[in-house]
Amino acid sequence: MSAILTWLLTNPTVLAIGAGLVGALGWDFHQRLAGARAERNKQAEAEAAARDVADQVDNDIGALPAQAVRKELKSWARD
Repeated sequence: MSAILTWLLTNPTVLAIGAGLVGALGWDFHQRLAGARAERNKQAEAEAAARDVADQVDNDIGALPAQAVRKELKSWARD
């Protein structure tokens, strides 16, 4: 058993294949984290844009005179 283990740990071909596998797995993990980070950033930008639109709507409604607000609300209210 120890002879097989010694052969595996001293064989340059086996070591190169093992290092390649570890490197490929590390690269895959890195790419997955980068993709998740990019998706979080994209969603944060979309939420910020939606918040800007909501704030603009709130500001536009707040700028209307009271009479215009009442008139607009009457069209939405049931009789």
